[in-house]
Amino acid sequence: MSDQGNSPTSWWAKGLLFENCNCQVVCPGHVHFDQDCTNERCVGYWAIRFDEGEFGPTSIAGTSAVIAYDSPRHMIDGGWIENIIIDERASSDQRAAIEAILTGQAGGPWTKLGQFVGERGPTQFVPIEIEEDAGRKSVSVKGILSATIEHLRGRDREQPVTFSNMFNQIHNPTQVIATGQTKYDDGTIVVDTNGTHSLYSNFNWSVGK
Repeated sequence: MSDQGNSPTSWWAKGLLFENCNCQVVCPGHVHFDQDCTNERCVGYWAIRFDEGEFGPTSIAGTSAVIAYDSPRHMIDGGWIENIIIDERASSDQRAAIEAILTGQAGGPWTKLGQFVGERGPTQFVPIEIEEDAGRKSVSVKGILSATIEHLRGRDREQPVTFSNMFNQIHNPTQVIATGQTKYDDGTIVVDTNGTHSLYSNFNWSVGK
């Protein structure tokens, strides 16, 4: 995670981020972690596609990851259970870079979220498939995850519904509101949703750039 000594690694990344959880549309906890989610436990995932990016000298473009989580209703209370999956096609350097970013060790937006994690399983490296078609996004991990989200339609039926002014560390300042369905089971975290809260945006993260 360091270039040399205690100097933090400079990095940046841009790409697609989408999520689905078991809360109603829109999940209050994903607007601000200090607001109660719909259910006693908020369970869901984030899918991340790195379209561009560098971690020190390592390019992370073309890689992807999924983070599954199980949190209390009041997310800011912490104690989240979290598991990370990184596409096995990533090289060893890319795997290390993405793991450092998503666990919060490398600074940036995931550092704040990492403070709430009480239990994290070992990172898995298996194939991840992410597809994007207009207002529809999907992600699959064989034997673990099958999920799809689709944006809500507004007055202009050709345009998605968006909002901003969310206190959200990882999304773009403007996000698209969507609904999703998910089947996820890694042996620790189980997510089973249909027509529940989803968001997507194009993220832009950086540290030292």
